[in-house]
Amino acid sequence: MTTITDLYPTRGASEVAVPRQDPVVWSAPGDPGPIAPAGLESYERDGFLAVEQLIGPDEVAIYRAELERLITDPAIRADDRSIVEPKSQEIRSVFEVHRISEIFADLVRDERVVGRARQILGSDVYVHQSRINVKPGFGASGFYWHSDFETWHAEDGLPNMRTVSVSIALTENFDTNGGLMIMPGSHRTFLGCAGATPKDNYKKSLQMQDAGTPSDEALTKFADRHGIRLFTGPAGSATWFDCNCMHGSGDNITPYPRSNVFIVFNSVENAAVEPFAAPVRRPEFIGARDFTPVR
Repeated sequence: MTTITDLYPTRGASEVAVPRQDPVVWSAPGDPGPIAPAGLESYERDGFLAVEQLIGPDEVAIYRAELERLITDPAIRADDRSIVEPKSQEIRSVFEVHRISEIFADLVRDERVVGRARQILGSDVYVHQSRINVKPGFGASGFYWHSDFETWHAEDGLPNMRTVSVSIALTENFDTNGGLMIMPGSHRTFLGCAGATPKDNYKKSLQMQDAGTPSDEALTKFADRHGIRLFTGPAGSATWFDCNCMHGSGDNITPYPRSNVFIVFNSVENAAVEPFAAPVRRPEFIGARDFTPVR
């Protein structure tokens, strides 16, 4: 059996910061793809790329209608793939939407979406995770600062930082309704968090994070060094970001909901192995074990 070196130790006795060991953009210069060279350069530097209009208004209407259909379906609500807000008991997220919905499956296969993932990761890709996020107004809770890769490495067994996420806005992202915040350049440092992973940690972490949460001291250093960028934009805009970006979002106490579809693409050359810092794998609807390339 081949032993895979753990390049990014985490969930130990103490918090440890280590330099990134992997490329950010994996494709070779000049390789074809929808992202212009200047866009790839900014992604390499900052860890993210904002697209003002990835999908048009007619398409946004289709995806919003499908989101509403899913979150009002009693069978979907009763499914383990649905996560509800602890206080309001409203649906917060529905996972594996590219398997539940043919409409969202088509979005995953759209060349505007998967083509950018292939270009950034330099290979064929599969969907590690997909979900719709619903952040209704009047008190929907945010997500605390974290690196997705820290969790995907610790709990899903992704060996390397060869994974990219895209968040496609289905409602307008204002500067007041709990939008995505990223620390530019933070993707170049891996922050291994302190503390062991509890069994079935995912059940709690999808509502409120605990394991894999950086310390106040580390976050202060990151923010002082990198600053914080808040993403706003109309419905149909999109943000691509590296798996190791330090990011989070605040509560939405405005009347204006913030909904998006979130797709995580992983390189087929970076398929998940056993978790590096968790007693058991997370369910496949959160961390896929089907590595079939998107076609």
